[in-house]
Amino acid sequence: MKNAVVSRRVVVGPPAAGAFRERLAKPTAFRKFCERGDFPIYLDQDVKGNKITWKMEIEKLDYNHYLPLFFDGLCETVHPYEFFSRQGVHDLLEHGCTKILPVIPQLIIPIKNALNTRNRQVICTTLKVLQHLVVSGDMVGEALVPYYRQILPILNIFKNANINIGDGVDFSQQKRENVGDLIQETLEIFECNGGERAFISIKYMVPTYQSRKGF
Repeated sequence: MKNAVVSRRVVVGPPAAGAFRERLAKPTAFRKFCERGDFPIYLDQDVKGNKITWKMEIEKLDYNHYLPLFFDGLCETVHPYEFFSRQGVHDLLEHGCTKILPVIPQLIIPIKNALNTRNRQVICTTLKVLQHLVVSGDMVGEALVPYYRQILPILNIFKNANINIGDGVDFSQQKRENVGDLIQETLEIFECNGGERAFISIKYMVPTYQSRKGF
């Protein structure tokens, strides 16, 4: 009787989905405008470090033009572009008042692009900007609710991306650079400022989100 030949096949699991893998950001219009000197800003230095100085009053700027461009720069990780974008966005939000709400639809794609880089530095920067955006003017929080489907998927992926270091000290928490904590903070601010539909809309996109209202 001939010996039976038994073939052994190694079962290989599916390849990694790469949900947390960084994506390369495309060249931004923001960088092009910076290189051409089209923005009314320049880099200034004092004893406290770098800052940007505006060549005209921020309140007089055309927000429909400048605010989306500065949001576009949130993808940047190279100095000085990332610094100009980050600080410029916060300055514009600080002084925008009623000019911000009409521009919300133009900000969604830049926000989505920044989050989709999966770069944790970029995500943290964008989350802080989102927190500022939501409270920057009346009705802004409510205006963002219809765009949760575009903004929140990446937050759902990274929501539990906290750093487990055992008994060590997580200095990222002190610097507010812990992605998971910043996502929780951002979702809470969305809920508090997004009106009556905010919670259910967040819960639909981020099923593990737990409201802390009333605590």
